Amino acid sequence: MEIISYIEKAKNGDQVAFTFILDHYWNEVYGFMLKRTENETDSEDITIETFSKAFDKLATYNPEYQFNTWLIAIAKNVHIDLLRKKKSSLFVEITEDQDQQAHNVADNSPSAEDEIITEQNLAQLLQFIKELKPHYQEVIQLRYFQEMSYQEISEQLNEPLSNVKIKLLRAKKLLAEIIQNKH
Repeated sequence: MEIISYIEKAKNGDQVAFTFILDHYWNEVYGFMLKRTENETDSEDITIETFSKAFDKLATYNPEYQFNTWLIAIAKNVHIDLLRKKKSSLFVEITEDQDQQAHNVADNSPSAEDEIITEQNLAQLLQFIKELKPHYQEVIQLRYFQEMSYQEISEQLNEPLSNVKIKLLRAKKLLAEIIQNKH
């Protein structure tokens, strides 16, 4: 019964309720995904994405069903999306002869234009990141540029793991909004 009151508070934007829900269900969703993926990084990313989607769609939650069942269903869908992305990026198997022919034809090193576009995109992304508050800039920088785990970020910032997860969740959401508003 207690969780329903937190869900209702979260629907009204109560940050404490969001934190409670995240803390309460994090291990269950993360553990479920870790069994499925057998990869800690993927499991963390899927779990963060799950809570992000759940908090965005909290108004659609039907209290007739268990909340954890709803979260697990979202996590499964996020995992399926991740698998589809990975599958679509896989290469077709080719023979060594075909590979050599392709290598002779195609120079896979980036052209000057490719390098300029990459630098411009990175520069633009860095500009967008600079629009975030400093504490959000810091978690984005530690996670995606220094490739630290959530635990390492928690230790670096001397903050609880749940705070790091929420900060990163909010930072990604705010960054997505900034990028969307600029395009």
